[in-house]
Amino acid sequence: MFSKRSIRINFFIQLIFASMSLIFIFSSFLYLYIENSIYDEKHEELQQYAKNIANNQSLFNVDSETQDVLLGIEVEVIHIKKINQDIDLYESTKNNQTYLTLIYPFNFDELSYLRITKKITSTKTLLSKILRYIFIINIVGFILVVIYAIALSKMLISPIQTISSRLSNMNEHLMRPIIVKELPQEFEQLGSTINHLISRIQNFVKYQKELFIGTAHELKTPLAVIKLKNQVTLLKKRTPEEYIDALNVTNKTIDDMNNIVSNILNIGRQEGAQLEKPVEVDVIALLREKANDFNLLANSEGKKLKMHLEPNAFMAIMQASLLNQIVQNFLQNALKFTPKDKSVTLRSSQSGNGLLIEVIDEGCGIDESVDIFAPFKRQGNKSGVGLGLFLAKSAADALGAKISVKNRTDGVDGTVSSLAINSKLSCLLPNAR
Repeated sequence: MFSKRSIRINFFIQLIFASMSLIFIFSSFLYLYIENSIYDEKHEELQQYAKNIANNQSLFNVDSETQDVLLGIEVEVIHIKKINQDIDLYESTKNNQTYLTLIYPFNFDELSYLRITKKITSTKTLLSKILRYIFIINIVGFILVVIYAIALSKMLISPIQTISSRLSNMNEHLMRPIIVKELPQEFEQLGSTINHLISRIQNFVKYQKELFIGTAHELKTPLAVIKLKNQVTLLKKRTPEEYIDALNVTNKTIDDMNNIVSNILNIGRQEGAQLEKPVEVDVIALLREKANDFNLLANSEGKKLKMHLEPNAFMAIMQASLLNQIVQNFLQNALKFTPKDKSVTLRSSQSGNGLLIEVIDEGCGIDESVDIFAPFKRQGNKSGVGLGLFLAKSAADALGAKISVKNRTDGVDGTVSSLAINSKLSCLLPNAR
């Protein structure tokens, strides 16, 4: 049931220790309260009786209801040389009987005191029974606490066992998300985090094969072109210009290969960036900086970059390099596919889930039936490796954000690339005045 490092046994031991300490403290206070109450009552009885005698009142001049209390009382006058005005009360035992004795001032001139003794053997017996009953109740309480601790620890550890069981039965080919609604409220965030990790693993497994095959294909094709071009060139002697043309084609093909290798290396760099320590970032400030950088590029190509950023500031805890990579990819693609004299819009707005970043272009649009986030997937009539959106999707998953690329629905050709930043990672700052 338990192991040496079991969370359940630690909780079990702590619950039993805390409960038994509470029971022991409560029982001790209860017994002391009962004992003190009884002794205070006996003390008051003896003190009232002594006052009656000291005031020359008769023993039987008290109320009839209290006469039974006075049975078993012994009274005698004693003389003490030293004047002592304090009332002295003590308990003694003789012949297996217990007595409670009160010394009370009687006549100070004669230095005489009343010594009133009452047998309280029955009271001591009653207190012993009460103590024994409390001890028995503690034993029963201990057993109930053990049973309750076992049941409670099992109930509390059940969600963790459920999650552990689901995860232990998963592999890279069979991964199903955890149903968060079936978990207790305290475990919902853990379930959501695990589902996010499962989603990332599924995407990695999904694209892993495509990435390897695509990489091999993308590198094999230019190598074959280089080899074929060289073979054709070597078939016969050619003019220097023809050799130069062949070398230029080879160099261009090598540049394409370098571009592919650089993009593949970016995948490794991004994995390293995901391990960076998250820092506090002003997302709006980062967007303004990227917009200013790409504005120069847009002007040089005869295009216009518009910017509508709200709110004034938005702080988030994240890896800034990953966010920068996503925004940069959005803007690069938008400017690449947007014709001359057209515009690209970068805008942000506060949403119910946090911050929504959108890049809207006036390009040719996309085929939404194709998974454009898969590696080496290209659309449109522009050249490219086809790894940009794959890297952007991976970065968004690492940030816990949602990424999408869809066609515009306002009657204008083009796409809307959006990134939704989770509000749990961020906070809104008040507008500057």
